[in-house]
Amino acid sequence: MNDTILLCVSAALAYLAGSIPFGYLMGLTRGVDIRTVGSGNIGATNVFRTLGPRLGVFTFALDAAKGVAAVAVVPQCVRAAAGAAGAPPLGALVACAAAVMLGHAFPLFLGFRGGKGVATGLGLAIGLAPHSALLGLAVWAVVFAATRYVSVGSVCAAAVVGVAPWFLDRPADGGPGWTAVCAAISVLAALVVLKHRSNLVRLAHGTENRFCFTERQRRSREACTRPNPEAPATPPR
Repeated sequence: MNDTILLCVSAALAYLAGSIPFGYLMGLTRGVDIRTVGSGNIGATNVFRTLGPRLGVFTFALDAAKGVAAVAVVPQCVRAAAGAAGAPPLGALVACAAAVMLGHAFPLFLGFRGGKGVATGLGLAIGLAPHSALLGLAVWAVVFAATRYVSVGSVCAAAVVGVAPWFLDRPADGGPGWTAVCAAISVLAALVVLKHRSNLVRLAHGTENRFCFTERQRRSREACTRPNPEAPATPPR
């Protein structure tokens, strides 16, 4: 079996893996369709906010595992099953990285309406460019701690991960095909940013929700968003 067929099979399996909607499945364990509560997103943040920290962290870990598996397990297993010798070419890893992200963002099993790809993107970055992934995670933690906006941390982290592989993880000899890997990571990071466009609009309008670490922060946020009963009603048009 030639490399082109193996690449196509690997990419198809990576897409199917990416399409597994772990956030949606976590909701079903509580009898909840996660798409109908909170932000309506199937990602870990909405699960965390609506179903609790344990399921939220579990969702994040599983979504990240999809990314790692797509680039570090699927191509190798496909080659082994086909009896092909040697490591998968970088082209196969790039195809699998793109496929798992597309699967998560546009899942086959949920009518092609999926998550924003932060956790899955982190997972594939761990598999392809671990130093950049670590830097992106650190940036996310710092920005999130400073702003309490998950979306701001995610967008900043995606921007860093989209650029960092060109410098941090490049092999000393340049690495044949490494430019394609860096380009793929950059494009997929841009997809993550694009999936946050509604968050960016809410940030611009001052309506994006901050993450609440304490009960006091939660009450303060609810007080700011609660309608004022003394406000005059909007006159009919």
